[in-house]
Amino acid sequence: MAKNTSSSAFRKIDVDQYCEDNYNEEEIEQTGPQGPDENEVKNLIQKGKLLDALRIVLVNAPLGSKNQQIKENALNLTLRVLLSVKPSQIEEAVNSLDSDLLDVLMKYVYKGFENPSEGSSGHLLVWHEKVYNVGGVGCIIRVLSDTRRV
Repeated sequence: MAKNTSSSAFRKIDVDQYCEDNYNEEEIEQTGPQGPDENEVKNLIQKGKLLDALRIVLVNAPLGSKNQQIKENALNLTLRVLLSVKPSQIEEAVNSLDSDLLDVLMKYVYKGFENPSEGSSGHLLVWHEKVYNVGGVGCIIRVLSDTRRV
């Protein structure tokens, strides 16, 4: 026998709160670093410590920042580090990173594809291949679905 469905309790739910047009992305407060220290990274590049420079730019990536100038400076600095690493050293660099830093690295690789410079696309493709080999498809999916941009 069917139950009585005359109850109207279900009608008290505000379904408009789930409408995508009403969705407001919560403000992300950036209390962490405001991007990598440019002088420190440049010194590491000059000394040939590219893996340390790579780690610094990835750890201090301004993911939650709304300041476009900070993001552009971090992007330029990161691309400088990525293009300084020799193709034979890329695999070693990628293997030394954890999965969170691999995701940030993949974000920078894709951002570098958006505005290619002379000779950067081929080098970034090598980075993409090595990161994909370690991080797999999940790395790409996390980067494409994440709302925090570099």
